[in-house]
Amino acid sequence: MLDPEKISLIQEKFPQFEPALLQDIAQAGVIKHLEPEDEALRTGQFLKSNVLVLGGLVKVYREDEEGDEFLMYYLQDGNACALSMMCTARDEKSQVMAKAVTPSEVLFIPAHVSELWLAKYPSWHTFIIASYRARFDELLQTLDSIVFKGLDERLVFYLKRHQKVMGQEVRLSHQQIAEELNSSREVISRLLKKLEQTGAVVLHRNFIEIKNLDLF
Repeated sequence: MLDPEKISLIQEKFPQFEPALLQDIAQAGVIKHLEPEDEALRTGQFLKSNVLVLGGLVKVYREDEEGDEFLMYYLQDGNACALSMMCTARDEKSQVMAKAVTPSEVLFIPAHVSELWLAKYPSWHTFIIASYRARFDELLQTLDSIVFKGLDERLVFYLKRHQKVMGQEVRLSHQQIAEELNSSREVISRLLKKLEQTGAVVLHRNFIEIKNLDLF
């Protein structure tokens, strides 16, 4: 017997799905709770499931041989990892890592049923295409920030993206920001201090309070 609470949760996050599809997702999908830093995906893993987020915040990133991270995009409630979908469809190893930033509820859907749903449910087909497009747009924005902008502009872009998913309080250390921007803590601290002097942010001991980044 299907769990009504499970169906209700999925429907709340994905209201665009047909009732029959919601039933199938509840039956085939497995919900896992992730604590911060828990992995949802890892590089080199053969993916057998698509990843959808029911709650929390999940970071998708690349990691080099030295352990440095390159942030690709975030997944929130109602989002799906397009890269995991691509790997499952092509039976390839994952080229990215994904881990929880906050306590998160993640739904894993077996690839074989996901493929069947593409032809069976119009809303699923539309959702998959929209997920590809949304993640592709985010990757283009990230690429533009790296190729065409200086570190000060990249920092502002980085903070704006975090503001969008985390709100006005960005609870990241200067060292964490430096690692994700491939810079040093000293340089990032100096740039953040300059932003504080303009009134764009307020630097607290354990977090950065965003005041107004619209001028940048």
